[in-house]
Amino acid sequence: MATVNQKITLSASRDIPFNKLVLSQSNVRRVKAGVSIDELAEDIARRGLLQSLNVRPVLDGDGKETGTFEIPAGGRRYRALELLAKKKRLARTTPVPCIVREAGSDISAEEDSLVENVQRAPLHPLDQFRAFRTLREQGQSEEEIAARFFVSVNIVKQRLKLVTVSEKLLDLYAEDGMTLEQLMAFTVSVDHARQEQVWKAIEHSWSKEPYQIRRMLTENTVRASDRRVRFVTVEAYEEAGGTVMRDLFQEDDGGWIEDVPLLERLVADKLKVEAETLAEEGWKWIEVAADFPYGHTHGLRQLAGTPVDLTDEERASRETLRKEFDRLEAEYAEADELPQEVDERLGEIEAALEDFEDRPMRYNPTEIGRAGAFVSIRHDGRLSVDRGYVRPEDEAPDGDDDTRAGFDGNKEADPGGPIQRTVITGGGEAESPDEEEDTVKPLPERLMVELTAHRTLALRDALANNPHVAMTALLYKLVRDTFRHVSSAGCLEASVRHVFFPAQAGDLKDSPSAKSVEERQKAWQADLPADDEALWKRIDGLDEASRLALLAHCVSFGVNALYEKANPYGAGPTSHGVQQRIHEADRLARAVGLDMVEAGWRPTVDNYFGRVTKPRILEAVREAKGEETAQLIDHLKKPDMAKEAERLLADRGWLPAPLRLSTADDANVSDDGAESDALPAFLAEDEDAEADCADGPQAVAAE
Repeated sequence: MATVNQKITLSASRDIPFNKLVLSQSNVRRVKAGVSIDELAEDIARRGLLQSLNVRPVLDGDGKETGTFEIPAGGRRYRALELLAKKKRLARTTPVPCIVREAGSDISAEEDSLVENVQRAPLHPLDQFRAFRTLREQGQSEEEIAARFFVSVNIVKQRLKLVTVSEKLLDLYAEDGMTLEQLMAFTVSVDHARQEQVWKAIEHSWSKEPYQIRRMLTENTVRASDRRVRFVTVEAYEEAGGTVMRDLFQEDDGGWIEDVPLLERLVADKLKVEAETLAEEGWKWIEVAADFPYGHTHGLRQLAGTPVDLTDEERASRETLRKEFDRLEAEYAEADELPQEVDERLGEIEAALEDFEDRPMRYNPTEIGRAGAFVSIRHDGRLSVDRGYVRPEDEAPDGDDDTRAGFDGNKEADPGGPIQRTVITGGGEAESPDEEEDTVKPLPERLMVELTAHRTLALRDALANNPHVAMTALLYKLVRDTFRHVSSAGCLEASVRHVFFPAQAGDLKDSPSAKSVEERQKAWQADLPADDEALWKRIDGLDEASRLALLAHCVSFGVNALYEKANPYGAGPTSHGVQQRIHEADRLARAVGLDMVEAGWRPTVDNYFGRVTKPRILEAVREAKGEETAQLIDHLKKPDMAKEAERLLADRGWLPAPLRLSTADDANVSDDGAESDALPAFLAEDEDAEADCADGPQAVAAE
């Protein structure tokens, strides 16, 4: 006999006056979660009740219906309606749509309440994002959407941004093939092809962290906090048609500049305009670059200028700012934290006062005609103009210190003479030197050599018997080498050959050592007169402590502790020459007690960990933190390992071998002072290590 399926009967639906409804104690929801009652009430007021209440008739002691209905499922909706009624926005007798369960049902009220909450499938986030997009396309503004769904405008912007990701990636997210955090990382770029390319590169990788996705998407961009961007401003870049990549889900320091060639062109154009304005001052040459390397002024003589005095108006303005600064400092002296507007104002005053101290210099017009300037960008994005540098080939011939290029020491340039046009070049381009004029010698060259040989020998003997004058002569020569960079050798064949750095890290010029050297150089520069005769007298009159301090400063510019790869074909240093240099540098470091940790060096991803192999990173962590710590990161990919190593060793005082202070026992020199064949440990490492390092940081996908 065939089985007959019983037909399903649904509960009746009817409208019940609100004042006939009461909450049931059988409702299983006890903990508040989700949208607040206030927000739900506002939503019902706008849209009406979108879902009926589940109710049961209340029975009296005899089992008869009382006309009142309890609500086991829909309590939050009831509370929202109750709130509207209290605010007189809903009549107490307003009919409420309800699904009525029969009083004698074998399904309990608790079961109804539980099933309604458990069986409800939450909306997938992607469906919500796309719904927001649909509302936006229908003409609703981001502010209107935010107000109607009781969220912030920023949340609406974030959700609208999520649906701008490639549809392929959105489908992956919908199928749980990608996390929400990963999807958020892809919103940095609007280039769908690039998004898909990055995902393809990392989808089979062990690590697919959001920061890796952001880094790969922005690897060919420039941070908006970069000095070049701050110089031209983001507004000017966007007006020129450039686009800015933004991350709405985390702090991005203003975003990333996507069109780097456009940025470089804007920087070059603005620097050129500034250089052309500077050229009106009469400089012979101007070099322009966004940034110059450390030591770019070595070999050039700097003019001694006179600061331009403040005007009465500027003095009054400076005094007003100082008083305001003192008042604010006194007012908030006891505050644990300054209000933002006060902090910003103090910063503005400090910058303004700094500008007053950084006065423009007045130079001799004759010197301006042979000197030049460097135009670049400061670290904070402001224009940097460094005036008054003379190249060796532009120095005035002997006996002609007062005239050059149509100038007279006491007169303006001859208006009828040739007009000198300023040559503006990019940083590093050298000007061809002017040809030196021949001089007529009054005596035959051979006779001059013979006569001066007698004088030279006699002068040597006399100087050897006068240590004070010998020290003065040495200091005079070294000061000219260090501060004037005079091209002629001079009377004394003793000199400091400035050592330049063919390769240097980006943070070298901002290191504490570089700043200390620069400050000491400026201090001595301000204390030494420009005139040669006055310079001799000044050095001769210094006390012994000052003479020794000046000597040490000048000699320091000749220190060369650089590693150079030996050339097997004989050009450049030999391996023994490099060994001897490093040995002497170690001896010098021990003598002065050099500690690179105290000097401010710390291992980072940029200056070490990101440029060595993984075994090197693990070796460093093992030395500083032990084997257990090294094992915690040995499974990571190289970029993650380098980042973790930087964090772990931040305050450990660890140094790579070339920066460590060796002991006398470590010196590879025999007792009689001759060089040994062994190179220092960090120079004699396996050649394979160098080959490994040459690979450099690898892309995540390649690992």
